[in-house]
Amino acid sequence: MTLLPHQIEIIGYCAAFLTTIAFLPQAIQSWRTRDLSGISVGMYSLFTAGVGLWLIYGLIIEKWPLILANALTFALALSILVIKLRSKG
Repeated sequence: MTLLPHQIEIIGYCAAFLTTIAFLPQAIQSWRTRDLSGISVGMYSLFTAGVGLWLIYGLIIEKWPLILANALTFALALSILVIKLRSKG
């Protein structure tokens, strides 16, 4: 199967949209309830760092699907991580 560059970009945007949107319900619930007792600080720290690296990678290779999705997901994940860290102390 041979895809044209714009078809590959569409796949990237669709994947970026779906994975980012899938994260949104957790973020909204976390903001509303402030109950993050079931969330691991270690896992969220690693996840947030990983998303940050995906964002940097997207910036380096200049691919907008990676940049947009990971910028939004990084902001959401970081906000949840901050809430979790503040609630521990």
